[in-house]
Amino acid sequence: MSTRQLAKTALDEQRIPVRAKLAAAWASFMFLYAYVDIIAFFKPGVVDDIQAGVVWEFQISQTLLTTFIALMAIPIFMVVLSMTLPAKANRVTNLVVAAVQIPYAAFNVVGESWTYFYGLGFALELVLLVLVLRYAWTWPRTAPAAVIS
Repeated sequence: MSTRQLAKTALDEQRIPVRAKLAAAWASFMFLYAYVDIIAFFKPGVVDDIQAGVVWEFQISQTLLTTFIALMAIPIFMVVLSMTLPAKANRVTNLVVAAVQIPYAAFNVVGESWTYFYGLGFALELVLLVLVLRYAWTWPRTAPAAVIS
């Protein structure tokens, strides 16, 4: 019985389109953002406060929950927009939204006693938002067309 040795070759490194990188980063950010909130339910007293009608310092109301869903919709829509907007609008939208999301993400750490938990959540979200900024900022440009005279 003979065995053939296959030649070892380099793995095929296909170029990933910027749109796919952006959508993947936003999807990852969205999951992390949601899971930080979900895991926070395990903090002592959180569920009791919710049952008493309070989230953080805010009374639970339709306005509060509408605000939460609107804020959560931003990274959700960025997944779709990153794949569908024209390149120029896509780049600008990603730069603006990611830059605005950074201070919003930092808000979770401010005044919290669980700084390791929220700090790690913010640090990981920051990594993803910086990736979005980098991908959008370094979006490849096409070479200008040759002018025939």
